Amino acid sequence: MERHILHCDLDSFFVSVARLMNPDLVGKPVLIGGTSGRGVVASCSYEARRFGIHSAMPMSLARQLCPEASIVKGDFQEFFKYSDMVTEVIESAAPVVEKASIDEHYLDITGMDRFFGCWKWARELRATIIRETGLPISLALSENKTVSKIATGEAKPCGEKQVPIGSEKNFLAPLSIKKIPMVGEKSYGTLRNMGISKIATLQNMDPFLMRKILGENGVLIWKKSLGKDDSPVVPFTQQKSMSKEHTFQQDTIDVDFLRRCILQMVDELAYDLRFQGRLTGCISLKIRYSNFDTHTKQLTLPFTNSDKMLSKKALELFDKIFERRMLIRLVGVRFSKLIAGGYQINLFDDDEQDLNLMAAMDKIRSRFGSDKVMKANCLLQQNIA
Repeated sequence: MERHILHCDLDSFFVSVARLMNPDLVGKPVLIGGTSGRGVVASCSYEARRFGIHSAMPMSLARQLCPEASIVKGDFQEFFKYSDMVTEVIESAAPVVEKASIDEHYLDITGMDRFFGCWKWARELRATIIRETGLPISLALSENKTVSKIATGEAKPCGEKQVPIGSEKNFLAPLSIKKIPMVGEKSYGTLRNMGISKIATLQNMDPFLMRKILGENGVLIWKKSLGKDDSPVVPFTQQKSMSKEHTFQQDTIDVDFLRRCILQMVDELAYDLRFQGRLTGCISLKIRYSNFDTHTKQLTLPFTNSDKMLSKKALELFDKIFERRMLIRLVGVRFSKLIAGGYQINLFDDDEQDLNLMAAMDKIRSRFGSDKVMKANCLLQQNIA
């Protein structure tokens, strides 16, 4: 049976959500990301890209390239809300859905051509997403994930493309090798040094030579250049971890400030756990020194979503890991081993006041936003990116 794989990708997702929240941003260059000197561009509008701006670029450089750009820090609660809205629309219509990222989905609609016509169905799905969410989205249909993903990139912005079965090789041939998933900066540099810039040249390479140059990845890249990919669409699974990181504007050795920063991240993550009805069984702490040495330590614990318990464990990890007394550039907290469940009261560590406080704060956050209330010991005296 011929496969029909659809790839959907929301266009400049963070920017699009920001524009829904503030229509004055429509048509203007917009940058989403940190506003400090060390902030980076998480996403940018097509208007901003004309100035040479791209994601992961330092915000300071982006400001120089486009001084008139509007800079928006972004609201991740809104981002996830709109992402879930799109996923809900897709899952209500498609038989098999893989959510590859916050703004990207793969759909296996094999067999649906018997009843409706896959391309017509795909176009109507796109129209439904735009109508119900207000978000621009591009999509492409082909026989596999690789070709569909590349074709979606060619359809942007806010477009649609079909690559008929049997035409994959011809479709890919004139494109840059950068378009192939798995071709990163290192692989691209290696191939360019060999004089390979277009996929057509890569298609004519000897697979044994590709293995010699790039290992097994070289063979996979060669197969993808031919439009061959039998990887399945894997149904969406829940995330297995959640994390936060803070990069400081100035490297610091202020221990009190570092502790407050850690407590703030734990407080925010613990609320996210409770909001999602989940528990964590492992907490990790990461610190990066000014010389970029990075150290991580983790601790397993009884499944919990109590900010009191998690804060205590995070500070214990900090006391163990912070030994060099050097300036610190970054700290991060990560929860893993996530499971569904509600908080079980600890008869030894919990008291009624703590539980009532946690419930009251969660109620305020759910109604007004997660950043509207926090404990005094989480307030920071220095700015963070």
